[in-house]
Amino acid sequence: MVESGRKLIGQVLKKRGAVREGQIQEALSEQRKQGGLIGQHLVALGHCTDADVAAGLAEQSGLGSVDLSRITPSEEALALIDAATAHAYSVLPLSVDGRRLKVALSDPLNTAVLEDLAFTTGLEVEGAVADAKSILARVKELYGEEESLADAIAAAARQSEGSDVESAAQSAPVVRLLNSILHRAIADRASDVHFEVFPETLRIRYRVDGSLYEIESPPAHLAAPLISRIKVMSDLDIAETKLPQDGRIALSIGGRPVDLRVATMPGIAGEGCVLRVLDRAAVSLDLEALGMAKEEVEVLAALTQLPHGIVLVTGPTGSGKTTTLYSMLGRANDPSVKIITVEDPVEYDIEGIIQVPINEEIGVTYPAVLRTVLRQDPDKILVGEIRDSETAQVAVEASLTGHTVFATVHTNDAPSAITRLVDLGLEPFLITATLEAVVAQRLVRRVCKECKTTYEPDEEMLRELGAEADKLRGARLAYGKGCEACFHTGYRGRTAIIEVMQLDEALRRAVLANLSTAEIRKRACSAGMTELRDSGIACVLAGVTTLEEVIRETMGTW
Repeated sequence: MVESGRKLIGQVLKKRGAVREGQIQEALSEQRKQGGLIGQHLVALGHCTDADVAAGLAEQSGLGSVDLSRITPSEEALALIDAATAHAYSVLPLSVDGRRLKVALSDPLNTAVLEDLAFTTGLEVEGAVADAKSILARVKELYGEEESLADAIAAAARQSEGSDVESAAQSAPVVRLLNSILHRAIADRASDVHFEVFPETLRIRYRVDGSLYEIESPPAHLAAPLISRIKVMSDLDIAETKLPQDGRIALSIGGRPVDLRVATMPGIAGEGCVLRVLDRAAVSLDLEALGMAKEEVEVLAALTQLPHGIVLVTGPTGSGKTTTLYSMLGRANDPSVKIITVEDPVEYDIEGIIQVPINEEIGVTYPAVLRTVLRQDPDKILVGEIRDSETAQVAVEASLTGHTVFATVHTNDAPSAITRLVDLGLEPFLITATLEAVVAQRLVRRVCKECKTTYEPDEEMLRELGAEADKLRGARLAYGKGCEACFHTGYRGRTAIIEVMQLDEALRRAVLANLSTAEIRKRACSAGMTELRDSGIACVLAGVTTLEEVIRETMGTW
């Protein structure tokens, strides 16, 4: 269960006299809109200083704090941590006392950093809290600018040539190289990092805004040391290379808390892996920040206030379903409401919400946990995914006993969710008694604001659209010419397009009559449902995204 018992940083700062309650609430409001950490927003709003936040974090964690402007780190300490690690983890070595190394860090709750430094230095590592800006400034002053990825690759290649895998994985150059790869991934806003092993090459790719981009590739002989290093950091079995393994790495990259979900996969040329990047400082769990139209936000907000029933969010993997559900729960999160989530895995920690991770290896399955959750007297429940008949049945039971259930299912559009529930074994009368709404979602890339320009679509392009062409004829549409800010793609960031099917009496009768998905869609549209394609076209007309993006993401939904 992910429920923190520590003091909230805002309340720690309030007790210290650094901020007032109204200022905390203002910062919380900004955090809900923009994501990030509350301390960052308190500073940005001018309510306190970086030093105040660092002192509060130190008190919260039970560690000491340090003013870096009054300290000169020892040469011995600086020699123990290389520049790439100092930059990537945002840590500054301060002193060495026997077998104990003292370092300054900005995130005292990230004990994984201290454990990793202890592993690489062979010493006991003691942390002291300093503000992130001061650490970064001193790291640049004492170490210089961050080592380039090309230099890190060259150093690791030289060091590991002829070495055995275990020795190479623990060598400083390989550690520096992996840190550089991860640091760059965070800076480039990557959602995933792919390590793909082929007979003669190692390919590393980042997924940014849903598209894959290849970066400089290390020599093939570095594949095994890099994967072994990742497995060490995520507590996986280094010796097991024939079976897939899953793990997790908690890091502070550039002073920001980041979770990495690790999934290894054996292949004919060797073991590869994918890291899913969960940047808690970058995600914004606020409905307004998802980029939807105002009317759509109001509909989703209203669904969070339902006293009972089931609300489904559907779409393919990577379509932002979990982020939307979290944002909806954030809107419903109130001291008077008890919310419990059951997830596989828990992706983001949300203050004030009890979150339970699934672990099927020890019998902690969705149905088993859900039955226990119902005895915890919740008002609202989030089910990570309805993937089998038993989970679907328990979700229905929860709804019938007065709970609001939010869940995801994998279907192509909103009307198809009905068919999916029937396939899972639910009787139509149970579906009509409990299902309140289905939200289908896609993510489309935003036109880069730095290189945005406009054009008028030609008739050839409009002819390909068919019925939607009239909406765009004569309109000025936007596209990105490509620049440094968007990696010359013309896109930067993504926004959600949705269709919301709310079940009225006519739709419930259609479900009871076992009508086809096409007929249910027709009736939903007659009742006012805006289809995914139309939601996308509205984004195109608003200059948010391009026609090509909408066509690509909504193909097969009309």
